[in-house]
Amino acid sequence: MSTVTADRAAQGAPAAQAAADRDARRVPVRRLTVLHDAECSLCGFLCDWLRRQPKLVPLEFVPAGSAQACARYPGLDHRATLDEITVVGDAGQVYRGAAAWIVTLWALREHRALSHRLSTPAGAKVARAAVLAAARWRQGQEPAAGWGGGVYRRGDGWSYDPQLGWLYDPPACAGGACATD
Repeated sequence: MSTVTADRAAQGAPAAQAAADRDARRVPVRRLTVLHDAECSLCGFLCDWLRRQPKLVPLEFVPAGSAQACARYPGLDHRATLDEITVVGDAGQVYRGAAAWIVTLWALREHRALSHRLSTPAGAKVARAAVLAAARWRQGQEPAAGWGGGVYRRGDGWSYDPQLGWLYDPPACAGGACATD
């Protein structure tokens, strides 16, 4: 069962209906939404690269787990969208992991042929290996257990000024309780 069929079945649609919904002649993909981790440098780099590519199918980029993503796709597991790339088609198709990368390449004019090669059984192994390598790299970017360093996040109160460098302005305390209490 494909990712799309499994996701449709999980949302209550029978597997046969989910498979029929994917029929390209009946439900063409006219737009894809890429849910990505806005705090991940690799994700940011890839989104910038994707934005610059000539497209056959428009791509829209929405931060995973954001209020916008939750409002648009209430049936998705938004925690999971932060762990691996998720792409949503305009007819409700959901692609995750390697399938998401393949469908994203399919949307690009200069990489559609590559997406077809990656959609074969042998190509799927290569796509899966690339996704696992990216996940491994992202894991290495997480803060180390002992020192708490790594990434300065806006949500934690950090900002960067080109003149002054990194600045810390702790988040305001709500109701007398602070995150550091």
